[in-house]
Amino acid sequence: MATVTPASIPSAPRTSFNVGTRRSKLALAQTELVVEALKKAYPERQFNVIARDTAGDRDQTTAFKDFTTKNLWTQEFEESLVKGELDFIVHSLKDVPTLLPPKCALGGVMKREDPRDVLVMKQGLPYRSLDELPAGSVVGTSSIRRTAQLAQRYPHLKVESTRGNLGTRLAKLDAPDGRYTCLILAAAGLLRLGLGDRITQYLDSTNGKMLYAVGQGAIGIEIREDDNIVLEMLDKIGDKETLLATLAERSLLRTLEGGCSAPLGVESQWLPREGGAPKLRMRAIVVAVDGSRSAEAEVEGEVQDSRSAEAFGLEVAKELVAQGAGAILDEIKRSKITS
Repeated sequence: MATVTPASIPSAPRTSFNVGTRRSKLALAQTELVVEALKKAYPERQFNVIARDTAGDRDQTTAFKDFTTKNLWTQEFEESLVKGELDFIVHSLKDVPTLLPPKCALGGVMKREDPRDVLVMKQGLPYRSLDELPAGSVVGTSSIRRTAQLAQRYPHLKVESTRGNLGTRLAKLDAPDGRYTCLILAAAGLLRLGLGDRITQYLDSTNGKMLYAVGQGAIGIEIREDDNIVLEMLDKIGDKETLLATLAERSLLRTLEGGCSAPLGVESQWLPREGGAPKLRMRAIVVAVDGSRSAEAEVEGEVQDSRSAEAFGLEVAKELVAQGAGAILDEIKRSKITS
């Protein structure tokens, strides 16, 4: 009689997957979008959401610029991913460093929500745009990118750091004794939580002259780089245009070596296709933190796969450097070292 060895027994197919996410209301809402899409595509499979706080969640007082690590929202989840405790992690893509740890990879990107920044005014105030705000108005944001662009375009406004989840920040804004006149937030978070009615003004290259963060509005899903089963699942629910545009943006940021805290703004737009490969237009800006200097670029190019997306981001980075971005970033790095 033949002996059956363990090696000859086929392994059971994976039907249950552990999904990592932060505990915040927005993170859970984004994770629910991913899980629902996967359940629709794979109704026979089970997805277990495991939520926990990260270093960035636990420290609600330190300004982002003062943290010594770029992995505020990702490191603890990535350690569990590599150990096999998690099968994938759902992130706001703008929070994911452009250089991932060994054995980790970006496995998929969901269709992008509106990537723009927005102005949210304190309830009861009459102002409808950044241009209407009187001198001395207090704008709440912890983003160096937003702070720098505000200093450049609106030097008469005062910027103060604000931390916390969306609910916390809105409560601080609306408090009768609160010091903030308005906040600048990402449109995507407000829209995903059904808070679109709080948006006072959408900000872009035309309105308010504000460009958004790399990856903003996109939900990124991080996996183990050798997990082909999860990668195949995510291919079914991901959005190619969002993936290619954000790969190009992340290539730009990685090339400039600014990391998540660089005062780099982007605005990516797919152009109407008239035969040939799809074309992407990207506007990008790097601004000194005090708003005194800036470097801007606008580039169009064919982007049809991950390789050409990476190359396109590199091309935009070279144009920004040619316009003076390198000197601005070097000055910012030197100031961080001496501070």
